Amino acid sequence: MLGVSRAAHAQVRAALQGALDSGADWAALSDELFGVVDALDSSHMLRRALGDPSRWPADKRALARRLLEGKVQPATLGVVDEAVSQRWAQERDVPAALEQAAVETQVAIAEASGRADDVEEQLFRFERLVSATPELREAVNDRQLPGERKADLVRSLLADKAQPETVRLAVRAATHPRGLRYTEAIEGYLGVAERRRQQLSAVVTVAEPLTAQQHERLAAALGRIYSRPVVLKVLVDEHVMGGIRVQVGDEVIDGTVMRRLDEARRLMGS
Repeated sequence: MLGVSRAAHAQVRAALQGALDSGADWAALSDELFGVVDALDSSHMLRRALGDPSRWPADKRALARRLLEGKVQPATLGVVDEAVSQRWAQERDVPAALEQAAVETQVAIAEASGRADDVEEQLFRFERLVSATPELREAVNDRQLPGERKADLVRSLLADKAQPETVRLAVRAATHPRGLRYTEAIEGYLGVAERRRQQLSAVVTVAEPLTAQQHERLAAALGRIYSRPVVLKVLVDEHVMGGIRVQVGDEVIDGTVMRRLDEARRLMGS
């Protein structure tokens, strides 16, 4: 998002926190926000009417209330009010901000139940499974395949293996990707979780599983480097041939044997 939309998004997040603190039904809040996103995505006229920066905020709030009052709980309407009142860089930023609010609500539900770590880990693992399985990747990204078929597929793969919030978001990414590839949608959800929980994630690739002590020491070292908690998502890949590769956002620290061999080959070939 451009700067103006980032500022607007911060206001929507503040409104969401107010909704979460209000005693609202959090599950309904998430579902209703997702419903508003779907309505906006399906109607260019509605999306433009509520996202047009040239319209008075009061007019947009009035329109949103006419459409939603009595159909959603007041907490949901409050978040939508804040979203349509903001000045956005483009009209599609409105449903994007509301979707992130819906995802953040799912993360908040998991946090309150002490299962947020599980949800992040499970989403990450499932995204990796999809990336590594061509048939599965093709199915969840197939725009011709009915959404319910994709939802059933995802649910069947996660049945009895994942937290309810994991399943909810994994299904959502398959049925309402909003123009993104499945893995991109999941990565976006994980980014929302990181912001909500004020932490970073590090993808750690090693040849053998880390011991508990190694895991703890690496997390602590990265936490000191980035001045915030870092959660490790460990991938075991025998092809790295020893050493470790750490990726935090766009930053990569690669100390694997394979990396050093590749560098040696390049030098010998030059």
